[in-house]
Amino acid sequence: MSNAAITAPQRAFGKGRLVAKAAAGRTRIAELYQEGCAKIRLPKTFDSSMEAVLINSSGGLTGGDRMAWEIEAGPATELTVTTQACEKIYKASAGTVEVATRIEVAAGARVDWLPQETILFDRASLTRSLDVELDGDATLLAVEAVLLGRKAMGEAMQAGLFRDRWRIRVDNRLLHAENLTFADDIAALVGRTAVLGGNVAFATLFYTGPDCELLLPHLRALIDTQAGGGVSHIRIAGRDKLVGRFAATDGFSLRKILIPVISHLRKQKTVPKVWVL
Repeated sequence: MSNAAITAPQRAFGKGRLVAKAAAGRTRIAELYQEGCAKIRLPKTFDSSMEAVLINSSGGLTGGDRMAWEIEAGPATELTVTTQACEKIYKASAGTVEVATRIEVAAGARVDWLPQETILFDRASLTRSLDVELDGDATLLAVEAVLLGRKAMGEAMQAGLFRDRWRIRVDNRLLHAENLTFADDIAALVGRTAVLGGNVAFATLFYTGPDCELLLPHLRALIDTQAGGGVSHIRIAGRDKLVGRFAATDGFSLRKILIPVISHLRKQKTVPKVWVL
């Protein structure tokens, strides 16, 4: 048997961990760990918060690749986490990409989880999870956007697999859970009116904090000015959450909806700079 026949394809692996602490009135690094193709960069900020940029140095992911991110915000910290670019999930010849994210937010802390869009190419295979543990008075803003191909390049995801799992807990009590699966003939599935109605760009937004009700009226007014979105206000065991769903014809149109919404929920603070570079 030749060496080529027994050599397994090279696969990407990355693990990154960031722990933030409050010190001298600012959010600072308590722990930073990087392994494999997972890199974390911390650009300078001009307020007391910290911004972390996650980087996959392999340039994209395909079947069998693994990425794991762990974020921990200590008491009274403020942390924004984003990505350097859109994560590209390429056609898988075998196996499935696995991306797992865990976030812990301590008392009085806030985390804004704002990765740029995930682009799924035709016959991509991705399983993704987001697990969050919040202290009772912690604040979380999480936005995940997905593009089924790049419309401007004439690309579309016709078939493949996309699984997305969210679990968000407050003081060990489940606050939010959802599972999304697109499989097999994805083009036919997203063409259904009850799914995406032919749109190929979509996003889920989650927000929980002590000011949900105060933010809701203007949030709904923003969404009402643009087609393709909606938000629900839900209270569970005395804890409020806002859940938004958005769909658009392409990534540019989706950003036009998301950016003002994100800015409003960040108290008029704009999206991370890497979004617009």
